[in-house]
Amino acid sequence: MPIVFAMVGLDTIVTAVDHKRKRTTALRRLANIAQNPAVSLLVDEYGDDWDRLWWARADGVARVVTPDMEPELRVEAIDTLVARYVQYAQQRPSGDLIVVDVQRWSGWRAA
Repeated sequence: MPIVFAMVGLDTIVTAVDHKRKRTTALRRLANIAQNPAVSLLVDEYGDDWDRLWWARADGVARVVTPDMEPELRVEAIDTLVARYVQYAQQRPSGDLIVVDVQRWSGWRAA
């Protein structure tokens, strides 16, 4: 599933359940994390110039941080997301956060 994300420190990735229209805020991804918190996130670059292809993968443990939990982390995470995405500057995320504590990085590049 595609997400927008930001790095908090060197080994923490955050994403927010934001204001974009959804049928429900009880998202399947939140239930999946509650059932099995082991996650992998993949970022890649693909294009016609195959010498510029690359990917990076983060394997870690995810947790859901609700609006009433970990206030210092929430502020830092949301500020980092706002700095990265102009849409969040217009309307700051106020829902749950998904916080991934990365345990392993891997990657590849063509050149």
